[in-house]
Amino acid sequence: MRDLVAGAIAVVLLVIAASLGTTLHVFRKQRRRAREHEQGLGRRIVAEIPAESGLTLFTEDVRQFHYGARAIDKDGILGARILINGAAIATCASGRRATRGGLEMHADAIDDRPEGIARDRWDVVIDARDGAVIVECGAIRERVSQELARAVFDAVKADLKRQDGEPGPR
Repeated sequence: MRDLVAGAIAVVLLVIAASLGTTLHVFRKQRRRAREHEQGLGRRIVAEIPAESGLTLFTEDVRQFHYGARAIDKDGILGARILINGAAIATCASGRRATRGGLEMHADAIDDRPEGIARDRWDVVIDARDGAVIVECGAIRERVSQELARAVFDAVKADLKRQDGEPGPR
């Protein structure tokens, strides 16, 4: 009887392992398809940001940045801020800002979300002529969200410098 119960438990564990493996395989295929689709459109993938519904891609092409389904015209970007728990720790602004309608970046655009010290929340705010876009990079594990936020911020900053005529990184 004891061997029968142990055998049944082993079969259940094998079924669970096979189910998890299949789910992981399907997830990888969906992720690869999404990456290939974006690259087929001529976009460079800047970051894969975890969201409640899976991964959200932050990509760029010649004219725009894309955050999921949202397109952000590069020509309309006035500046960007990288935030930790709602407080700006780094900013960059376009030198063209004064000639583009004079829209000022507002430091109070983000509500502080108290996740505690152990769960620092990283976001990037992209200030544009048609409003601010919040790229929520998350609060997962040490440095993961920070690296995602830094990648998004650095891409926007490099484009602002390029448009202002400053030499970019080589």
